[in-house]
Amino acid sequence: MKQVVQNYKSGELAVLDVPVPGCKPGGVLVRTAYSLISTGTELMKVSEAGMSMLGKARSRPDQVAKVMQSVATNGVPATYRKVMGKLDSYTPLGYSLCGVVEQVGSGIDDVKVGDLVACAGNEHALHAELNWVPKNLYTPVPDGLAPRHAAFATVGSIAMQGVRQGEPQLGEVALVIGLGLIGQLVLQLLSASGVRVVGVDPDPVRCELAERLGAAACGDPASAAVEAAVAELTAGHGVDQVFLAAGGGSNQPVELAARLCRDRGRVVDIGKCRLDLPWNAYYEKELDVRFSRSYGPGRYDPAYELDGRDYPIGYVRWTERRNLACFLDLLARGSVDVEPLVSHIADFDDAVETYQRLKDGGLKAVAVLFRYPDHKGEAEAPAVAVPAVRRGGGAPAPARAAKSPVRLAFVGAGNYATSMLLPHLAQRDGVELSTVVTTTALSAANAQRKFGFAEATTDLDAVLGDTSIDAVCVVTRHSSHAELTRRALLAGKTVFVEKPLALTEEELTGVLAAVEESGNDRLQVGFNRRFAPLLREAKERFSTRTGPASLRYLVNAGRLQHGSWYLRQGSEGSRFAGEGGHFIDTASWLLGSDPVSVYAVATPGNEDLQVVLRYPDGSTATISYVTTGAAGFPKETLDLVADGRVLRFDDFVRASVYGPRKWVSSRLPKARDKGQNAELAAFIKAVRTGGPMPVPLESLATTTSATLAVQGSLAGGAPVTLVRAR
Repeated sequence: MKQVVQNYKSGELAVLDVPVPGCKPGGVLVRTAYSLISTGTELMKVSEAGMSMLGKARSRPDQVAKVMQSVATNGVPATYRKVMGKLDSYTPLGYSLCGVVEQVGSGIDDVKVGDLVACAGNEHALHAELNWVPKNLYTPVPDGLAPRHAAFATVGSIAMQGVRQGEPQLGEVALVIGLGLIGQLVLQLLSASGVRVVGVDPDPVRCELAERLGAAACGDPASAAVEAAVAELTAGHGVDQVFLAAGGGSNQPVELAARLCRDRGRVVDIGKCRLDLPWNAYYEKELDVRFSRSYGPGRYDPAYELDGRDYPIGYVRWTERRNLACFLDLLARGSVDVEPLVSHIADFDDAVETYQRLKDGGLKAVAVLFRYPDHKGEAEAPAVAVPAVRRGGGAPAPARAAKSPVRLAFVGAGNYATSMLLPHLAQRDGVELSTVVTTTALSAANAQRKFGFAEATTDLDAVLGDTSIDAVCVVTRHSSHAELTRRALLAGKTVFVEKPLALTEEELTGVLAAVEESGNDRLQVGFNRRFAPLLREAKERFSTRTGPASLRYLVNAGRLQHGSWYLRQGSEGSRFAGEGGHFIDTASWLLGSDPVSVYAVATPGNEDLQVVLRYPDGSTATISYVTTGAAGFPKETLDLVADGRVLRFDDFVRASVYGPRKWVSSRLPKARDKGQNAELAAFIKAVRTGGPMPVPLESLATTTSATLAVQGSLAGGAPVTLVRAR
């Protein structure tokens, strides 16, 4: 089997072939499905291994003391051989995983072969294809809980033990310093316990994530906003508990804890940070300083961990194993959500490269999982194949005279077409509104009279067969978009179709099949927000980013009026399927790539949706599509956070960028410009010049698949991976 190891002397990381461990009595042999990288503890070990010998000594003064004692007892030569022998050996990494029981040792009766279990221990839950795990270090996974989520059980237990040491009570206020993996879990556990939480971290992305996961407020440790939030939430008394989940050599966390904690409050150390306690500050408030030891009672006790001797529940309510089971139960019931913490899932064979990227900063992550091959019993995350875009060898669209006007036909003349599109086109030079096609004669006549179409008809075939028409705009009800687009492409027309492009994967496949058959890929979907002048200026002011970004997009959609055709889900698809592509496209444009997975959850009745998109570079976008908000609140607001900068966009009225230099849009526009005019100008230019379409067809296809995947994620209760078909 294969296992991840490290040589502490040289710093070398490797995936080695090692013997399969035997299945001893009192435990089970587990084939790993997912194992979790602790981006705190493990990266610290990896970084220390790359230091010089002097650097290693400085980082581990406790080990230096042991070496000096050995020198005094055994002499220098013997101690040197002992130390070098230990350093120049491979050591394992990992301590949190989920896998399938492959073999059961004698004395085990609570699981059987094929059961899914979560496992703990830096000697038993390693980054390895197979692990032998003693009874008190594994626990069965509840039905329906995804294996990759169950792999968080150990770090969840660490966070849980820390919370238990703080003894929080309903209604209290806590401060969490350090919003890495453990800190994010601590704040969720506190929130689930009825405690209001303020978070502290110098990374604005982690602060934004913590607020999404339930923190009342978050900020930089030096920010006055943190102290203001604590003062407001506690009426100036200070927080009841402080949880130190930070690492590093700074003494700032313990000093901040003393400043913001109330009189006789509790300070709990969970991480490994410097603890040079300022005596006066801690004495004057009589602060109770507590330590949290790993996963809970039983840790480091060989009788408990190796021999399987449990502690009686009447004396020790929450042991190591009971914490593991409790955390899994919270995950299964939705009280804690670890999916937003997953920054990256790597194949186990890529372990060395993944560690190197984490160490070098190329991969910025809260949580990273290894996914193992050939395991049994895992419920894989569903995947959707994004149809491949193939451009066939059919006849291209007829050539058009360079200086002649672009002749447009409109299919559909409803409210959106007549209020948001045609007013821009009717006054545009170089555009001729040739023909309007509707299903009723009167609506066609009205559009002809109002906007000056040369002809009005109900005969679509005649329009598609008219070689003098350059482009067709499809602005009908959602259920007809894909078929009308397919027919227009086959007729050789350049096509503008309002969102959505398709309501099913079959419809999308049909559109792309028409592209392949005809060789005509001249298609644009009405995703207008990326063309909005104010948003484009804000993106330019934000400038190019280097690290992963976190985007939050609130769409206060509001309730539909009774009788709206949007409510006809049987024929017109869900409301989000109809217009969700707008927001996914905007997020993807801002982040500069297309999503690779979609995860959605909804309130009862699917009234309010939370859609989480993950991108190739580790960026995430969360779209909150809500119908239960106040009518007076702006419809669309978004925040983009990356590289120490924040872009704030308020409903096409005001935009701002916070960073080394702050920028705020200078004045309120006369009207909200959502980009339709600029979108149409880009479309007309592409038709006139024969240049590339404003949005690549591959991106349009991925956005459509991502929009449709929302329903699949809701149905399956798991993320949907977007896999591009070949």
